[in-house]
Amino acid sequence: MEIPSSLVQKAVDEIAQLPGIGRRSALRIVLHLLRQPKDFSARLSGAIATLREQIRYCNTCHNISDAEQCNICASPMRERNIICVVEDIRDVMAIESTGQFKGLYHVLGGKIAPMEGVGPQQLTIDALITRVEQENIDEIIFALSSTMEGDTTNYYIFKKLSAFELRFSAISRGIGVGDELEYADELTLGRSISQRIPFEISMKS
Repeated sequence: MEIPSSLVQKAVDEIAQLPGIGRRSALRIVLHLLRQPKDFSARLSGAIATLREQIRYCNTCHNISDAEQCNICASPMRERNIICVVEDIRDVMAIESTGQFKGLYHVLGGKIAPMEGVGPQQLTIDALITRVEQENIDEIIFALSSTMEGDTTNYYIFKKLSAFELRFSAISRGIGVGDELEYADELTLGRSISQRIPFEISMKS
């Protein structure tokens, strides 16, 4: 598709780099922006610039935050003896949307994937171990996706923490093998959290 303006072309090229947005969708977005008042584009660009400059990550769980500690870690209403280990910030949002979990989280920032050059050192596993050492934690819930990389990461963390007196559990397999948590419907995900099973049993399934 030929675009008669190099300015529009450049905007389309940039927006098309966003996940899930092809060139046709990017063009529709650009043309939509052109139809809006100029102050709309100014507010949008300002919000993105502020996001990149001011966003922080929780010192405790590595969730996105506006302060040194996220709202979840700072809340006195959370069960502070349970940590749900997730791969990504989006998984925190997905689980929170179910309203079924009242504990704390730990965001790893990925999964162990040697073929992609991601090892334990690239994740926040050491920070998780430190939390277990310093906090009164009773249970670790593994809520990574049911993939080979997710299972490998779960087992690695399980072995690293096996010396501690902890209860290890995993979300039930209501989430299909290979599925990502962010795409699970709230009812299924909520049941998978509330009906979690001992991790040792999950390894045999």
